[in-house]
Amino acid sequence: MDQTTTHSKLQSIPVSVRRRKEKWFRKDFQLYLLLILPILYFIVFKYVPMYGAAIAFQDYSIFQGVTGSKWVGFQNFQEIFAMSQFYTVVRNTLVLNFLDLIFSFPAPIILALLLNELRVVWFKKMAQTLLYLPHFISWIIIGGLVYQMFATKGGLVNNMLSSVGIPAIPFLTDKINWVLVYLGTGVWQSAGWGTIIYLAALTGINKELYEAVEVDGAGRWKKMWHITLPGIRSTIVVLLIVQIGHIMTIGFERPFVMGNSLVKDYAEVISTYVYKVGLQSAQFSLATAIGLFQALIGLVFVVSANMIAKRFGEEGLW
Repeated sequence: MDQTTTHSKLQSIPVSVRRRKEKWFRKDFQLYLLLILPILYFIVFKYVPMYGAAIAFQDYSIFQGVTGSKWVGFQNFQEIFAMSQFYTVVRNTLVLNFLDLIFSFPAPIILALLLNELRVVWFKKMAQTLLYLPHFISWIIIGGLVYQMFATKGGLVNNMLSSVGIPAIPFLTDKINWVLVYLGTGVWQSAGWGTIIYLAALTGINKELYEAVEVDGAGRWKKMWHITLPGIRSTIVVLLIVQIGHIMTIGFERPFVMGNSLVKDYAEVISTYVYKVGLQSAQFSLATAIGLFQALIGLVFVVSANMIAKRFGEEGLW
């Protein structure tokens, strides 16, 4: 083969690769078009607002804006770290999220395993529907239901207890009881939706594996332990990493609606504290500094959890 032929072949490689990519794009251009909306969503609502993080380093004024406000460096962070209440809300956020991780995270796994063992199709579908419906109910409505159920005076549960001679239990005013109600409500609201994810993962398990262990005499529990759980292990690890990353992030509606002044020492979390400092007290710089601190700690948790997962041989998030 002469040098001219070799040179021409080398030049033709990039052209063929480019043509192949163009062919792929023409074939699946609808999918690329569908990506435009989610990409725009993340740019507009996730990346552009990062510009506002500069407020954490300013003495922000709504009249002067971000560009006109005075820069104060880390003064806002020094101020929030000097607040005793700040450490209380951080503690409450970590404790409530850690307890949620213990109780709420395993619940959908257990439900998915139980539903997967059901053989009556109509009952299985009905159970799935009833379990994930609470996910679509607003926390405002759930908060109203909780008060109707567990109020000390007039609550359904305490009325039933009183009818059999048992004294009323302060579910919503005693700190320990409030935490139990808070956790139980969270499990009820989120478990069904998480179950859908694990049921989808269960469909990817090879059915021949179950047939093979049945030949060896394995029962339902052994099949669940040796095939089903290992089959969804990667999904469990990924969702666990995401959950750990959110351990410093807590929704606003749930603690705000269910909390009250009598359980403030346990119910006041970062999101409600930012609302009170930022909106009610108009201290926007302090509220932004707290939010930025919260985001950085969450990033550390995600990266750490991902590294630990990879150490144990899992794929992780990246």
